[in-house]
Amino acid sequence: MDYHLKEHYDVKSPIDMACWDILGKHSKLPLCTLLGGRYGESVKLHYHVGQNTPEKTREIVTRFKNEGFECFQLKVGSNPTQDIQRVREIRKMLDPSNILMVDPNTAWLPHQAIRFANAVQDLDVYLEQPCASYEENLHVRRYTNLPFILDESTVDVVRLMQGGLGQVAQGVVLKMGRLGGVTKTKQARDLCVNLGIAARIEDPWGGEIASAAIAHLAHSTPEKYRIPSIDLNNYNSVKIAEGGPVRVNGTIAANKGPGLGITPCMDVLGDPVLTM
Repeated sequence: MDYHLKEHYDVKSPIDMACWDILGKHSKLPLCTLLGGRYGESVKLHYHVGQNTPEKTREIVTRFKNEGFECFQLKVGSNPTQDIQRVREIRKMLDPSNILMVDPNTAWLPHQAIRFANAVQDLDVYLEQPCASYEENLHVRRYTNLPFILDESTVDVVRLMQGGLGQVAQGVVLKMGRLGGVTKTKQARDLCVNLGIAARIEDPWGGEIASAAIAHLAHSTPEKYRIPSIDLNNYNSVKIAEGGPVRVNGTIAANKGPGLGITPCMDVLGDPVLTM
């Protein structure tokens, strides 16, 4: 696909995903087996907590902590002063073994990110890509010992190697729609394992189909190299396929059926826009 069309990785991703599904169905094997095997019984999830009021944030964290979640991603970035207070409050609500990832989604300039990092230096938190460019994040990294996760800068294997070997990141986010599909995400995942970098397998968004691919990629990743993933389908109100990941105590598992293990709901998806 790259030969015929440069970039447009979000378009290539579902086509690549479908090819892997066909291969799995033809070989009568689940996708995770084709991607490296099934490590462990399940895949841990993180819960995404948006920029809500303090009361709403406490309510969300309490609810999903009680449902078995051990990892939370807290969105920040609007006001560093308020964000510092929010992070301190949420960290107090969690158990010592729980994980808290703080994600400004590239909203900060380096001076804001450094100020925030210094203010929460005593807390057990991960800082996820606070600034837009790789170079800005490298600058911030030099001023903090917090574990660092790169997300938006992880656009290809070259950047992944740069982030890992440059000692910017101890973890990365691998999104199929940004990398170009299951094939390239597997390549990036395998590189992470070889570099000793933890990976969080995701997609920019999706339903049961994308979530099934996330589950298979994550389940085929050795457990010590995983950062808890996300079940996008359980954030949606419309089901587009049967057989998508089922959330149990803050975890999911890859379907054991052939391929992705899902059956698209064509009555919901409607007429195809492309037939190959």
